[in-house]
Amino acid sequence: MSCSDTADYLYENVSRFVKDEFGLDTAEITGSVDGKTTIPKLRSDLNTVLTCFSPISNGKDILLPNYDTEIDILIATDCISEGQNLQDCDYLVNYDIHWNPVRIIQRFGRIDRIGSRNEYIQLVNFWPDMDLDEYINLKNRVETRMKISVMTSTGDDDLLNAEEKGDLEYRRAQLKRLQEEVVDIEEMSSGISIMDLGLNEFRLDLLEYIKHHSDVESAPNGLHAVVPATEDCPPGVVFVLKNINNSVNIDNQNQIHPFYMVYIGIDGKIVCDYLNPKKMLDNLRLLCRGKSEPVIELCKRFNEATDDGRNMGEVSELLSDAINSIIDIKEESDIDSLFSAGGTSALLNTVTGLDDFELICFLVIQGI
Repeated sequence: MSCSDTADYLYENVSRFVKDEFGLDTAEITGSVDGKTTIPKLRSDLNTVLTCFSPISNGKDILLPNYDTEIDILIATDCISEGQNLQDCDYLVNYDIHWNPVRIIQRFGRIDRIGSRNEYIQLVNFWPDMDLDEYINLKNRVETRMKISVMTSTGDDDLLNAEEKGDLEYRRAQLKRLQEEVVDIEEMSSGISIMDLGLNEFRLDLLEYIKHHSDVESAPNGLHAVVPATEDCPPGVVFVLKNINNSVNIDNQNQIHPFYMVYIGIDGKIVCDYLNPKKMLDNLRLLCRGKSEPVIELCKRFNEATDDGRNMGEVSELLSDAINSIIDIKEESDIDSLFSAGGTSALLNTVTGLDDFELICFLVIQGI
């Protein structure tokens, strides 16, 4: 049975039941053909269905002002697991469990997004009626897939190396925890937070951008842009830095090392530190979405405040504070390591400050 067949089965059974019992409307999207909906005369194309399902995040009042109906339940395949804004939704059910937890989190990332007005967002999984190891067939099916993938991409016919086997064990541990516990996904502490796997969607955004802007690799360091502040993103600066001596990433806490992003407010307080790359990238996406040209009025005000870049004292001070925040977190990690098994990191390479980083670019968030 294909994913589309499963979606068809669920739609035929669920839509009828919830309509009769609760008066709720349902839609189905599979990607191969136009979808289905229980709302008469509503177009069933992807954009219309998603707009009616998540009306606030997709601007239904502007795009479909003549439709006063909304979709309550959406049944879909992975065709909507990336690149869609569905944060009006607060409840996600995985009817199937993919062997790779990245896929699960990509789905969750459609509703766990900046701009959600929901106090709680829940993820519920339907697990197969069999042992987890049997389901994912860790030794045979998964390892074989990964070996084929490695051989195809590299031409290497070696068996899985230790790092790849560790990744498989990590995936199994995360799936096991999702199966057996009621957890706060953002607080899963065994190794890398499972939410960090959601960075994959940003890599896809980058690849798409590079397709249309192939000269991005030749862009000089120090470029900046100016965007308006929002309710969720106060005035300040986001600095993108590169560590040049490999001495900050203690215990592999920063998943985008050697790059570091720090969001600092104009008052010098850290809005988002470098250990939260997904939250930072969500903020950047929210601030820059839909802006392909400079915001002239904001750029003019920034240029006046800095004398066309000749007086960057305030920005430089914030940069220094941002780098100091990285060092402070490292030093906290050093102190914590004194009390943990496996030795201390306090005697490893030290970080002195500005000389240990280069500024790649920065984003000025300016109050309106």
